[in-house]
Amino acid sequence: MTIGIVATIKIQDGKADEFETFFTELAMQVRANEPGNLAYQLTKSRAEPNTYKVLELYTDQDAVTHHGGTAYFKAAGPKFAAVLAGRPDVEYLDGVG
Repeated sequence: MTIGIVATIKIQDGKADEFETFFTELAMQVRANEPGNLAYQLTKSRAEPNTYKVLELYTDQDAVTHHGGTAYFKAAGPKFAAVLAGRPDVEYLDGVG
């Protein structure tokens, strides 16, 4: 069963460029190294300034677990901490059909 994740991330004022730059690098690593990842896309809210949503889709729970355990994902932690304006809101979704 596929697993979807929607992570809502609020960024500090003036930190959008920094965030987008390192997230783009992270997304490239995810796409290149995680065959169980079907989608990993950063999107920016049109309605809420400094608000982003990461749309993720994985083949199964093992792929989600693998993603969270990668060295590049763990290394992104301090970069996220430097730009976040609060804790991300992460929603997990089960694929249907």
